[in-house]
Amino acid sequence: MHMTLDHRIQQTLTSQSVIRDLGNGLILRSGRPEDEEELAAFNGRIFRNTTTQEPNSNLAWWTRDLVANHVSVRAGDFTVVEDAATGKIVSSLVWISQTWSYGGIEFGVGRPELVGTHDEYRNRGIVRAQFDIVHDWSAARGELAQAITGIPYFYRQFGYEMALQLGAGRAGYKPHAPKLKKDEPEPYRLRRATRDDLAFIMSLYAQRSARYLVDCVRDDALWRYELDRKSEKNATRREICIIEDLEGQPVGLLAHPPELWGVTMAATLYELSAGVSWVAVTPSVIRYLWATGEAYKERDRKEDFSEFAFDLGGEHPVYTAMADHLPNKGHPYAWYVRVPDIPAFLRRIAPALETNLEGSVMPGYTGDLKLNFYRSGVRLAFEHGRISIIEPWKPTLSDGGNAAFPDRTFLQLLFGYRSSDELRYAFPDCWAGGNAMRALLDALFPKRDSDVWPLA
Repeated sequence: MHMTLDHRIQQTLTSQSVIRDLGNGLILRSGRPEDEEELAAFNGRIFRNTTTQEPNSNLAWWTRDLVANHVSVRAGDFTVVEDAATGKIVSSLVWISQTWSYGGIEFGVGRPELVGTHDEYRNRGIVRAQFDIVHDWSAARGELAQAITGIPYFYRQFGYEMALQLGAGRAGYKPHAPKLKKDEPEPYRLRRATRDDLAFIMSLYAQRSARYLVDCVRDDALWRYELDRKSEKNATRREICIIEDLEGQPVGLLAHPPELWGVTMAATLYELSAGVSWVAVTPSVIRYLWATGEAYKERDRKEDFSEFAFDLGGEHPVYTAMADHLPNKGHPYAWYVRVPDIPAFLRRIAPALETNLEGSVMPGYTGDLKLNFYRSGVRLAFEHGRISIIEPWKPTLSDGGNAAFPDRTFLQLLFGYRSSDELRYAFPDCWAGGNAMRALLDALFPKRDSDVWPLA
């Protein structure tokens, strides 16, 4: 019996995974395990190579891992928009719940990823409908912030601000790769990490994390998944390497993608044990990167490989240790960040703010700080350097507070992406009243490097 479109829609709506009827024959539902291959093919097509139009097989494998192989993400963490007339997926995204830290204080973060819509179905509000749903999921999970990387402007439409440092690094070319002297042995060697290295990996990652304001917390399960459960062709997979001295003692940790990024062989994680010299070890690491890049070029039949890079954020010890070998400086982009309840987030990170204040020019401050967001605001009350109250506050004509931040620009200050002085320079309606309040803002929210490594 031939089924009409209305019957197909009604049949789909009876499924327990359906979230909403979007109208015009489109159904929004949560993902199912049996969606694995269709979601993989969909994301491969949506994020295809724009030059060759070939599907992105690496993102297809990432999708498969997220649906069926990840330690915390499940098929039900995908939203799927289905055309009931054809039964085909026309839009989708996945919600990845993580734990991040701010000055050592952990908090829940929700990450929308693989956000894509078929060309013929764009500009219908489909992505907005999905974001409405996953933001509700995030709130139900107690996540205080959401974060995504993406193209300029787009996610501002859904309450996000570009407010956290993303990327940046240093790079060099073949003439900059240090060379061994004749008959000189390589003083440090690299090997692929195993589960036996977990304790060492996690200790060095914790050491690295202390360098940054914001970081992604990676537990034992995530490291095990990273080491030996990700599919070989997963776009987010990294080769995790242990650096050893000639006696076979581990002295460091390196991670890099299992392929060239264009013409570049990049390190995305590099950390040495305390007391080990960056100047001594890094020449061996650069030679490893160069040799590995050459091997990948040959393996993948790439036309060119010309650059080694340390993609480690705006600041890193290796940039100082090997400055003459890393002449090419890359500038940071930004994460989109959403904080739906700023007072709640500030309450969570209050101990980190108090620590900042204690080491500043205003230790022991007593008084208020009223932050004016023009349509809303927040009041922080301090007693002898401790925060006693953080609460919503409404600015008025008679009380405009102590500092003002239009739109969501405060998030740039909060996440160390811009200083208060930089924000006042960029936005005429951003201000702080008097030397004391400017000093207080700088004390609580200093501009500081972050290098979030949240690969799922």
